[in-house]
Amino acid sequence: MNYPVLLEQVAAYVRDYLQGHSSPALLYHNLLHTESVVAAAVQIAGHYPLNERDHFIVMTSAWFHDVGYPEDPHNHESAGAERAGVFLAKAGLDGDTIAAVKQCIMATKMPQSAQTLPEQIVCDADLFNLGTGEFIERGKRLRKEYETLHNISISKEDWRKKTVRLLENHRYYTGYCQNILEKKKQENLENLRRKIAETATSTESETTGVITPSAEQEGNKEKKKKYDGPERTIETMFRITSTNSQRLSDQADTKANILITVNSITLSVLLTLFFQKAIDYSSMSIPLGLLLMVNLSTIVFAILATRPKVPDGIFSRKDLDAHTVNLLFFGNFYRMKFQEYSAGMFQIMEDKKYLHTTLLRDIYHQGVVLGRKYRMLKIAYNVFMYGLILSVLAFFIVAAINKSQM
Repeated sequence: MNYPVLLEQVAAYVRDYLQGHSSPALLYHNLLHTESVVAAAVQIAGHYPLNERDHFIVMTSAWFHDVGYPEDPHNHESAGAERAGVFLAKAGLDGDTIAAVKQCIMATKMPQSAQTLPEQIVCDADLFNLGTGEFIERGKRLRKEYETLHNISISKEDWRKKTVRLLENHRYYTGYCQNILEKKKQENLENLRRKIAETATSTESETTGVITPSAEQEGNKEKKKKYDGPERTIETMFRITSTNSQRLSDQADTKANILITVNSITLSVLLTLFFQKAIDYSSMSIPLGLLLMVNLSTIVFAILATRPKVPDGIFSRKDLDAHTVNLLFFGNFYRMKFQEYSAGMFQIMEDKKYLHTTLLRDIYHQGVVLGRKYRMLKIAYNVFMYGLILSVLAFFIVAAINKSQM
């Protein structure tokens, strides 16, 4: 499948469709919004080593995610997913990829529920503006659109409260968005809280003539204290570190798979040549044999880099009491009963220090595994690079010797 060509067809189709179904009521969910989500998806996806298929899934989902809005604002994700499925099926795309695109679109339904990396990228792209300076202006357009479509009037105060709840419950999935958008998103949240508090103070002052802290202001103070505390920073640190480790692990696996594939193909070809040349030209068996050993050694170290090591999957009450077991890693509990596992997890969650220790232990072991993977990969690449140079030199030397003897 030629994904770049099909993606161009997707973009042209969505643009034509949204322009043909434009409405004065759609002040937010229009072509401008879709193009901004696509641009955000390009920015986020560029930070991750997506293959061609996954990149196509992300971009196609970003284009189609709001296509269903003109016909069904309340269930636009389902309508958009169905329209995307029909278009892609006509284009000859395989069923698994179509299903992945539809799932990415459905993941943007509020509250968002992304599982895979493509789904996470699309969800973060859809709400990218929450952490930008365009947040206020886009919020105004969304409010006007909401009032028009529902034929109601909603006050600034109520709209701000709805938006605050959205921002408080929202979390960016990708480490990239957490790094570049979270700070601005929190600033936007604090600005809204401040405006709500100022409005509440003004209203109370007009009513009683005395300015006193309202219950809502006190609640905002408590929320601000909670935010200003270290807990949110610690959670963000754990999330970003774990995400980065997972991304590095995926990159290592991809590099190892490339080495295995290339050397396996080369090895199969060389085995045929080795036996032919060993009979016809005995002198060529030396460089061919050297190249065979290089390919074989590279494959071995690449396999060692990706070969999983799984523990016995059992933990004891003693391990829990001693705080030595990490229940965030499946290898420590996959053979246990659910009741035993859930009891252990509740024990961890009730003890903040134990929880933080478990998170630290999980990140540490991820780092240990990453260190081993990259050591093996470094050896594999060194063997492949230097071995390939030696093999080529050996071919030239043998060819020169054969030529001088003729």
